[in-house]
Amino acid sequence: MVNASMTSPALREKPPPSDARRPRDASQTNTPIRVVIADDRALVRQGLVAMLGDEQGIEVLPVGGDVTTIGGQVAAARPDVLVLDLALSSRSAITLIARLHAHAPATRIVVLAGERDPAFAERALAAGAVGFVEKTAAQRDLPAAIRCTGRGERFISAGVAASIEVTRRSFAEDRLTAREVEVLRLIALGHTSAEVARTLDLSPRTVETHRARIHKKLGLSTRADLVRYALRRRLLRT
Repeated sequence: MVNASMTSPALREKPPPSDARRPRDASQTNTPIRVVIADDRALVRQGLVAMLGDEQGIEVLPVGGDVTTIGGQVAAARPDVLVLDLALSSRSAITLIARLHAHAPATRIVVLAGERDPAFAERALAAGAVGFVEKTAAQRDLPAAIRCTGRGERFISAGVAASIEVTRRSFAEDRLTAREVEVLRLIALGHTSAEVARTLDLSPRTVETHRARIHKKLGLSTRADLVRYALRRRLLRT
C-alpha cells in the first residue's frame, strides 16, 4: 500500500514542457496504453503486473513504483496512466494525488482503494484522479479503467459510483451545495474559518457566509451538531 504521508522531492519539480502536458490518446495511435503501478509492496505490484500481463493493448512499464520515487519515474517515463494503490486512512493521499496531477497532467491517475468510501472517492476525483477502482473489483475493473482513462474518459467502479449517487442525493435533500459540504467537513474536523479559507482558497468572509447557510439549511446551531451530522454522512472518513 502506498504510504501517502511520504513525499518525493520530484513532486515539487517544475512541470514538463507544454507539449508533454497534453494527454496522449493511445486509442488513436494504435499503440499500447503505457501504465505505471505505484505501491510500496513489491509483491502487490508484481501481482498487479501479472494480472495485467495478458491484457491486449496495455503495457506495464518496469519501474519500482514506490511513493518515494514515483514522481521522478512518472516524469521520466511519461506513462499514459498511473495506478495508485492508496490507503483511505491517510489524509495526505489527496495531497499526493493533487501534486502528481499538477506535476504530470498528461498522465491520468487511477486510484485503487480497499474500501468503498464515496467521500474519499469524490475528493480523489476533485484532486485530479480520473479513475477510482475498488480492490475487490480490480480483476474486472482495473483493465477497463485503464482503457477508459487511456481514451480520456472517467471510470468509477459501479459500487463506488452508486455510493456517490446516494450521498449526493442525501446532500441534495438537505439543499447543501458541493462547496458547503466541503466547508462543513473541514469545520467538523476542527478547522477554524481562517484555516478553511486558506485550504479552499476563499476569503474568511465567504467561509462565514457558507457556515451561516449550512446552519440555516440543516437547522443546526452548534459545531457539535455539525460534527454529529458529518459523522452520520460519513464526511469525516479521510
